[in-house]
Amino acid sequence: MAWALKLPLADEVIESGLVQDFDASLSGIGQELGAGAYSMSDVLALPIFKQEESNLPPESDNKILPFQYVLCAATSPAVKLHDETLTYLNQGQSYEIRMLDNRKMEELPEINGKMVKSIIRVVFHDRRLQYTEHQQLEGWRWNRPGDRILDLDIPMSVGVVDPRANPTQLNTVEFLWDPSTRTSVFIQVHCISTEFTMRKHGGEKGVPFRIQIDTFKENEAGEYTEHLHSASCQVKVFKPKGADRKQKTDREKMEKRAPQEKEKYQPSYETTILTECSPWPEITYVNNSPSPGFNSSQNSFPVIEGNGSPTLQPEPVAQLADNLLPTATPQEAQQWLHRNRFSPFCRLFSNFSGADLLKLTREDVIQICGPADGIRLFNALKGRVVRPRLTIYVCQESQQTREQHQKHENGDGSSNTFFVYHAIYLEELTAVELTEKLAQLFSISPSQISQIFKQGPTGIHVLVSDEMIQNFQDEMCFVLDTMKAETNDGYHIILK
Repeated sequence: MAWALKLPLADEVIESGLVQDFDASLSGIGQELGAGAYSMSDVLALPIFKQEESNLPPESDNKILPFQYVLCAATSPAVKLHDETLTYLNQGQSYEIRMLDNRKMEELPEINGKMVKSIIRVVFHDRRLQYTEHQQLEGWRWNRPGDRILDLDIPMSVGVVDPRANPTQLNTVEFLWDPSTRTSVFIQVHCISTEFTMRKHGGEKGVPFRIQIDTFKENEAGEYTEHLHSASCQVKVFKPKGADRKQKTDREKMEKRAPQEKEKYQPSYETTILTECSPWPEITYVNNSPSPGFNSSQNSFPVIEGNGSPTLQPEPVAQLADNLLPTATPQEAQQWLHRNRFSPFCRLFSNFSGADLLKLTREDVIQICGPADGIRLFNALKGRVVRPRLTIYVCQESQQTREQHQKHENGDGSSNTFFVYHAIYLEELTAVELTEKLAQLFSISPSQISQIFKQGPTGIHVLVSDEMIQNFQDEMCFVLDTMKAETNDGYHIILK
């Protein structure tokens, strides 16, 4: 049964107007979507597309750059669509970077037939680490003496002229090249991403790096200072073969995702194109502080006496306990933090003098640095030394000491002569450790000590073993006698 709704006169008028407006709005649809009038720019101007449009690169980003650098390493497939690409590298492996000339015919004619200079850097991607780059690199230098963060593989490189690596800039290499000729440079990165993580408990994610290339042309004075182009890419560096395993893991994870999820991620590309960026600021760091713990001078061997025994050298000046003094300036406090492996916290304490650090309580340090590093830093600030497991005192026997000992044994205590003993601290309580400590005392190589004996009852010589050392009483005193070994150029040491 149909119901008829009767409207009042005023309502009928309103309804009639609405119908006319609706008919008018429909009348233009066919014309707007006709083949001749359809415009994609009009569609993109709709508000629904405004947000997506903001993510698109501006027109200036689509310009053809004068140079292009291509790193021959695959990008990760586990990177979302609008994120920057990420490339995994193996530590120490040579990777090719192709230096391509993209100039148009009339572009930059002043470099035609001339060389340009490119500087390649490995820098931190994380802004927090960029602020402390100098401290981070200095800490790495002291932990890896003689190594570089970035090297050129010159035999494999093509078209590279006058390659240079500044010894004070471990993360930088530079070279000249001719854009009109084929140029490929092979680089090796020797640091891994997990070396710069603040907490090292195993399984932590490594920090990303950036490989950046800045290219310059000659100025009127013949110096390569006029900037032409800069580009960079994001990388992570793993131990050998680690990058291949990580790439395989990412690929397998993506294969397990649903098709709708896969559409949110970039495909993996065989090569990595470095994208344009701002030039890296040139900052010169002066390193006046020596690297602690490394001494290039070789130990000098002692003068041999007439009986063929090495003489006990004056005890070398032991490394003084590296205690932080209240009078230390902020710069000296920074160096102390580096030497004691607190580099990640240098930026936090950049304005702290020695007195400022020493005023911190245990709770303050733990709150700033976390429990593990906080306790370690607090103990280092207070100069707490771990007591050795065993201490023994030794004195080298000579004709004079032999006579004095004989007088003491005969009850003649009238002599005021005293004997100088040297303390030896043992932690492992092994014969090998005792050999090394005695060799250090004699300033000879441990390989020159053949055997260590202890004089027993009736003058017998008992071979010193680990078990014997473990049964030594603390603070025992020994007189050392040495004799030439019969089978080699070494010495036997006798503890009396």
